[in-house]
Amino acid sequence: MKMGIVGLPNVGKSTLFNAITKAGAECANYPFCTIEPNVGVVAVPDERLEKLAQIYNPQKVTPAVIEFVDIAGLVKGASHGEGLGNKFLSHIREVDSIIEVVRCFEDSNIVHVDGSINPVRDIETINLELIFADMETVEKRLDNAKKKLKADKKYQEEIDLLEKVKSCLEQGKPARALNLNEDEKLLIKDAFLLTMKPILYVANVSENQLSQVQTDNKVMQVIEYAKQENAQVIPLCVKIEEELASLNAEEQKEMLEALELDESGLNKVIKASYDLLGLMSFLTAGEPEVRAWTIKKGTKAPQAAGKIHSDIERGFIRAEIVSYNDLVKEGSINSVKEKGLMRLEGKDYIMQDGDVVLFRFNV
Repeated sequence: MKMGIVGLPNVGKSTLFNAITKAGAECANYPFCTIEPNVGVVAVPDERLEKLAQIYNPQKVTPAVIEFVDIAGLVKGASHGEGLGNKFLSHIREVDSIIEVVRCFEDSNIVHVDGSINPVRDIETINLELIFADMETVEKRLDNAKKKLKADKKYQEEIDLLEKVKSCLEQGKPARALNLNEDEKLLIKDAFLLTMKPILYVANVSENQLSQVQTDNKVMQVIEYAKQENAQVIPLCVKIEEELASLNAEEQKEMLEALELDESGLNKVIKASYDLLGLMSFLTAGEPEVRAWTIKKGTKAPQAAGKIHSDIERGFIRAEIVSYNDLVKEGSINSVKEKGLMRLEGKDYIMQDGDVVLFRFNV
């Protein structure tokens, strides 16, 4: 699963990417220093793995991972090819969801492409370019569906849906604001609409703003805007996050305490990104390895088993499951069994986040 980091030039996209992935993507105070998208794979923070490792003392601990793509800054006219727009839009089309970095900090040493700091204007600039690109896609598809309708009436359903999406886009709203049902999403899935992708806003603030983000005017503007599409906003100081990322665990802890923060903003971004994609983790634990496995919410046990190996899904018999909380509370799998806290689940069981599972199979 891929998260695409987007924003106007010089808002902190590549700095955020650097801090998340520690990959060292080039940063510079000018537009388009990131031409090809930088890609980094990072671990999803999961405190449960550490606790299970204390119980099992495994040889290896493997977290779930998520992929981040640093996409170059968009500018007005991107939907018509301005600023290498076509290339950038194609990169956005390839990701599963979007992190939009919005500049809320003032700094005379870092130029803004529009000359002033206005987070809502910046969001609308990007979103409108994505909307324009989607309008072109929808209109082409609508024309095609209308031609096919003469030979097959089944295309009427698609036409009705496309008309609904077009109307939404014409109002300057992203397609995700429609809250389509699952059948409608499936019908339009292969259109790969940019504004259908789930979005997370990151409000990039200064160190001084960080202590008062709950009342900061610019951050509040971003939050109010995001409410229109039920999107989450995470305020953070990208500059501080980059510094935190360069420290070891003990130094990070000390710095977070000094800043009176319970965890880094990056951890919040990574966790929120995982959730935004509709993902969760089930866990396997033993002396060889403690591991988190990524699945979509709503996945049934056999398909979850298939994440480990296709043979396990094919020969699935049952899943032996204990909740993470019960296992940590009891301190061992034997104690869990003695107290009757282990469940045997079949093929129709829907996996829950934090299930610690052993799959039984026969091939």
